[in-house]
Amino acid sequence: MGLNDVVSAERLHIGFFGMCNAGKSSLVNAVTGQQLSVVSEVRGTTTDPVKKAMELLPLGPVVILDTPGLDDESELGKLRVERAERMLAQTDIAVLVADGTQGLRDEDARLLEQLDARKIPYIIAYSKADRVAKRGAVGENALYVSAVTGEGIFELKERLGAFAKRLQNPKSLVRDLLAAGNVVVLVTPIDEAAPKGRLILPQQMVLRDVLDANAIAVVCQDTELQRTLDSLKNKPRMVITDSQAFESVARCTPADVPLTSFSILMARYKGDLRELVKGFAALRTLRDGDRVLISEGCTHHRQCNDIGTVKMPGWIERFTGVKPAYSFTSGGEFPKELKDCRVIVHCGGCMLNEAEMKHRIRQAMDSNVPIVNYGIAIAGMHGILRRSLELFPDILRLLD
Repeated sequence: MGLNDVVSAERLHIGFFGMCNAGKSSLVNAVTGQQLSVVSEVRGTTTDPVKKAMELLPLGPVVILDTPGLDDESELGKLRVERAERMLAQTDIAVLVADGTQGLRDEDARLLEQLDARKIPYIIAYSKADRVAKRGAVGENALYVSAVTGEGIFELKERLGAFAKRLQNPKSLVRDLLAAGNVVVLVTPIDEAAPKGRLILPQQMVLRDVLDANAIAVVCQDTELQRTLDSLKNKPRMVITDSQAFESVARCTPADVPLTSFSILMARYKGDLRELVKGFAALRTLRDGDRVLISEGCTHHRQCNDIGTVKMPGWIERFTGVKPAYSFTSGGEFPKELKDCRVIVHCGGCMLNEAEMKHRIRQAMDSNVPIVNYGIAIAGMHGILRRSLELFPDILRLLD
């Protein structure tokens, strides 16, 4: 990733959905001005979701999702449809591509119901406008388009741009808690799991947010924290640490200096900090054999001391004194059925966009399964959850 790149998780995700041969891929290619998707008259040419990060004017950095047809009834097709529907969890804005020569079909109507239920804004694009002899009236959120003549393509992009402006995330990771000139100490351990030559994404994002606040960032490893604090003329506004180092960092950080973690800031930024804090209580009630789902939004090579599969189970068992059963998922995999889970422990979600992270939290809530994130769980299991939330008084009251 280049220095000027915007990571996919921070880009607006635009999903193109519709029935087989409705013209989704042709429309995607026309909107992007690139041959992102294979186009053919053969029904069901798009076999898997096509996902492409790109710059799209007037929207800026986006991720385009081109999905398989929703009416493929073959055995393989059912898997493709399931993958297409899974893309809904990542979608910020949906474009329903309906064949303009046929109008809305039953599958289209079912998709619109899903979009409404998930509160995903959408535009209906009636494709193949060059073949439609007589056009019916369309609503405010619909228009006719043609990938052949270019009709409606500019207007579609303008409408997507208008949606994008309304969806811009006004939240910040930490900038709203800082004043110009504040000193923030960022504790970034460099261990066997740290990527060579760079910081992990949450650390990069928080560092940039501190600089955007015209504050001063001091970066050190956990082993150098005491020396770093001793070298400062004035006490820092806060200390932000990698969650894995919470215990040692808490011992070094003076009690009157607020302390939190990158993971907790991510929960506030793109998750639901209130719900995730509430979920921690479920860890206290675990019994032998209870199912714990440990889920990560990224895929990475598992190290011998991997946080998800090794450290987290160890912390849970020391904290609870019981031996739960564990399930592990990573990347885009997340179970549709959660009923057998007693609690979900999720990573900070830095590689997931906000739509997907919030979808997973809603899915857990709908299944009455508590969910907590890594940073909150680690702070709680080390007895410093209250301290790690001092920066957020409204959330801190949940612990009273």
